[in-house]
Amino acid sequence: MFTGIVQDTGLVTGVESSGDEMTITIDSEILAAMSVGGSVAVNGACLTAVTVGDGTIQVNAVTETMNRTNLGDLSAGDRVNLELPVSAGSLLDGHIVQGHIDATGTISGIMSEGESVRIRVDVPEAIQRYLVEKGSVAVDGISLTVASLHPAGFDVAVIPHTRDVTTLGRREVGDRVNIEVDVLAKYVERLMAR
Repeated sequence: MFTGIVQDTGLVTGVESSGDEMTITIDSEILAAMSVGGSVAVNGACLTAVTVGDGTIQVNAVTETMNRTNLGDLSAGDRVNLELPVSAGSLLDGHIVQGHIDATGTISGIMSEGESVRIRVDVPEAIQRYLVEKGSVAVDGISLTVASLHPAGFDVAVIPHTRDVTTLGRREVGDRVNIEVDVLAKYVERLMAR
């Protein structure tokens, strides 16, 4: 489990495709404590370290992951949001994030609001019902609050700190981002359907 509080932006140093699988090599100081088999959220997607070096790991992404995320868009030199799993005594600063991406969205607008920015994200209709104004959403693994809804998706207001310590500061209109809706909304829907 994760909280959506990004701990570092790691550097992608290699991307290799082999059949229906992709291996991504990532460098970051926070990865030094990892061991093989450990989990890490990469742009919000929970992946397993298959090799570990001194601050470098390799993770694999299979077809299901590639179909639901933006990880297939990565190339060497890109930055990715990283978060290690929470432990039992950790503060839950963001919201409950599983690392199970529901879909990708597309940034359709970036508007300055003083020092902050408002980012508009268009998402598939199938996940729009899980979004509520002032509710939680993870965008590329970042815990954010839905500022407002629009017919094709939602807006988030991003403070300068979040923009500076995540990949959101590098995002442009047209970029694909990973979206994980609040898991509690999905559970409520399932219970109400019974």
